[in-house]
Amino acid sequence: MRILCLCLGNICRSPTGEAVLSAHAARAGLDLEIDSAGTGNWHVGQPPDARMQAAALAQGFDLSDQRARQLAASDFHEFDLILAMDAANLADARRRVPDGSRARLVRYLDEAGIGGDVPDPYFEGNFDDVVTLIDRAAGAIIGRISRAP
Repeated sequence: MRILCLCLGNICRSPTGEAVLSAHAARAGLDLEIDSAGTGNWHVGQPPDARMQAAALAQGFDLSDQRARQLAASDFHEFDLILAMDAANLADARRRVPDGSRARLVRYLDEAGIGGDVPDPYFEGNFDDVVTLIDRAAGAIIGRISRAP
Protein backbone atom coordinates (compact mmCIF):
# COMPACT_ATOMS: atom_id res chain seq x y z
CA MET A 1 0.00 0.00 0.00
CA ARG A 2 1.21 3.49 -0.86
CA ILE A 3 0.08 6.50 1.20
CA LEU A 4 0.64 10.20 0.50
CA CYS A 5 0.19 12.81 3.24
CA LEU A 6 -0.85 16.19 1.83
CA CYS A 7 -0.88 19.73 3.21
CA LEU A 8 -0.39 23.22 1.81
CA GLY A 9 3.39 23.71 1.67
CA ASN A 10 4.78 20.31 2.68
CA ILE A 11 6.88 21.79 5.48
CA CYS A 12 4.80 21.19 8.63
CA ARG A 13 1.84 18.83 8.77
CA SER A 14 2.41 16.46 5.86
CA PRO A 15 6.09 15.73 6.57
CA THR A 16 5.07 15.02 10.15
CA GLY A 17 2.28 12.76 8.91
CA GLU A 18 4.79 10.92 6.72
CA ALA A 19 7.31 10.38 9.53
CA VAL A 20 4.74 9.43 12.16
CA LEU A 21 2.80 7.05 9.90
CA SER A 22 6.11 5.44 8.86
CA ALA A 23 7.09 4.92 12.49
CA HIS A 24 3.72 3.38 13.38
CA ALA A 25 3.81 1.14 10.29
CA ALA A 26 7.31 -0.09 11.15
CA ARG A 27 6.24 -0.89 14.72
CA ALA A 28 3.25 -2.82 13.34
CA GLY A 29 5.46 -4.72 10.90
CA LEU A 30 3.61 -3.32 7.88
CA ASP A 31 5.36 -2.83 4.56
CA LEU A 32 3.90 0.52 3.50
CA GLU A 33 5.37 3.20 1.27
CA ILE A 34 4.63 6.61 2.75
CA ASP A 35 5.46 10.01 1.27
CA SER A 36 4.26 13.60 1.55
CA ALA A 37 3.61 16.58 -0.70
CA GLY A 38 2.07 20.04 -0.69
CA THR A 39 -0.59 21.55 -2.90
CA GLY A 40 1.54 24.69 -3.28
CA ASN A 41 5.03 25.13 -4.66
CA TRP A 42 6.45 27.82 -2.37
CA HIS A 43 8.76 25.54 -0.41
CA VAL A 44 9.82 22.94 -3.01
CA GLY A 45 13.23 21.54 -2.11
CA GLN A 46 13.26 23.01 1.39
CA PRO A 47 13.45 21.00 4.62
CA PRO A 48 10.50 21.00 7.03
CA ASP A 49 9.98 24.11 9.14
CA ALA A 50 12.57 24.23 11.95
CA ARG A 51 9.83 24.66 14.57
CA MET A 52 8.06 21.53 13.34
CA GLN A 53 11.31 19.59 13.21
CA ALA A 54 12.01 20.51 16.84
CA ALA A 55 8.50 19.59 18.00
CA ALA A 56 8.55 16.28 16.11
CA LEU A 57 12.04 15.38 17.34
CA ALA A 58 10.96 16.08 20.93
CA GLN A 59 8.32 13.36 20.43
CA GLY A 60 10.74 10.95 18.74
CA PHE A 61 10.17 11.68 15.04
CA ASP A 62 13.01 12.87 12.80
CA LEU A 63 11.98 14.99 9.80
CA SER A 64 15.45 16.23 8.89
CA ASP A 65 15.93 14.13 5.73
CA GLN A 66 12.68 15.24 4.12
CA ARG A 67 12.41 17.89 1.41
CA ALA A 68 9.23 19.60 0.25
CA ARG A 69 7.68 18.73 -3.07
CA GLN A 70 4.48 19.67 -4.82
CA LEU A 71 1.59 17.31 -5.52
CA ALA A 72 1.94 15.90 -9.05
CA ALA A 73 -0.64 14.40 -11.40
CA SER A 74 1.29 11.11 -11.23
CA ASP A 75 0.64 10.92 -7.46
CA PHE A 76 -3.02 10.16 -8.15
CA HIS A 77 -1.95 7.06 -10.07
CA GLU A 78 0.95 5.98 -7.86
CA PHE A 79 -0.69 6.21 -4.42
CA ASP A 80 -3.57 4.17 -3.06
CA LEU A 81 -4.52 6.69 -0.37
CA ILE A 82 -4.01 10.46 -0.21
CA LEU A 83 -4.50 11.85 3.29
CA ALA A 84 -5.19 15.59 3.21
CA MET A 85 -4.55 17.48 6.42
CA ASP A 86 -7.58 19.77 6.04
CA ALA A 87 -10.71 20.36 3.99
CA ALA A 88 -9.05 23.03 1.82
CA ASN A 89 -6.20 20.68 0.87
CA LEU A 90 -8.73 17.92 0.17
CA ALA A 91 -10.83 20.19 -2.06
CA ASP A 92 -7.72 21.38 -3.91
CA ALA A 93 -6.57 17.80 -4.49
CA ARG A 94 -10.03 16.75 -5.68
CA ARG A 95 -9.98 19.54 -8.29
CA ARG A 96 -6.72 18.08 -9.65
CA VAL A 97 -7.72 14.42 -9.92
CA PRO A 98 -6.84 13.18 -13.42
CA ASP A 99 -8.82 10.61 -15.35
CA GLY A 100 -8.02 7.04 -14.33
CA SER A 101 -6.90 7.98 -10.82
CA ARG A 102 -6.75 5.05 -8.42
CA ALA A 103 -6.13 7.04 -5.23
CA ARG A 104 -8.74 7.39 -2.54
CA LEU A 105 -8.75 10.94 -1.12
CA VAL A 106 -9.78 11.62 2.47
CA ARG A 107 -8.86 13.93 5.33
CA TYR A 108 -6.18 12.52 7.65
CA LEU A 109 -8.32 12.76 10.78
CA ASP A 110 -11.37 11.30 9.03
CA GLU A 111 -9.34 8.22 8.10
CA ALA A 112 -8.42 7.92 11.76
CA GLY A 113 -12.05 8.07 12.85
CA ILE A 114 -11.45 11.36 14.67
CA GLY A 115 -12.76 13.82 12.08
CA GLY A 116 -11.95 17.44 11.41
CA ASP A 117 -8.89 19.29 10.19
CA VAL A 118 -5.33 19.10 11.43
CA PRO A 119 -4.61 22.72 12.43
CA ASP A 120 -1.85 24.52 10.52
CA PRO A 121 0.89 25.30 13.04
CA TYR A 122 2.78 27.49 10.56
CA PHE A 123 0.43 30.33 11.46
CA GLU A 124 -0.92 29.18 14.83
CA GLY A 125 2.38 28.11 16.44
CA ASN A 126 0.89 25.01 18.10
CA PHE A 127 3.55 22.62 16.79
CA ASP A 128 3.66 20.30 19.82
CA ASP A 129 -0.12 19.87 19.82
CA VAL A 130 -0.16 19.15 16.09
CA VAL A 131 2.51 16.45 16.42
CA THR A 132 0.52 14.87 19.26
CA LEU A 133 -2.69 14.94 17.20
CA ILE A 134 -0.97 13.48 14.11
CA ASP A 135 0.60 10.77 16.27
CA ARG A 136 -2.76 9.84 17.83
CA ALA A 137 -4.38 9.69 14.39
CA ALA A 138 -1.51 7.70 12.87
CA GLY A 139 -1.97 4.99 15.47
CA ALA A 140 -5.64 4.70 14.52
CA ILE A 141 -4.89 4.73 10.77
CA ILE A 142 -2.22 2.04 11.04
CA GLY A 143 -4.48 0.00 13.31
CA ARG A 144 -7.25 0.18 10.71
CA ILE A 145 -4.85 -0.84 7.92
CA SER A 146 -3.43 -3.73 9.90
CA ARG A 147 -6.94 -5.12 10.51
CA ALA A 148 -8.02 -4.78 6.86
CA PRO A 149 -8.39 -8.02 4.92
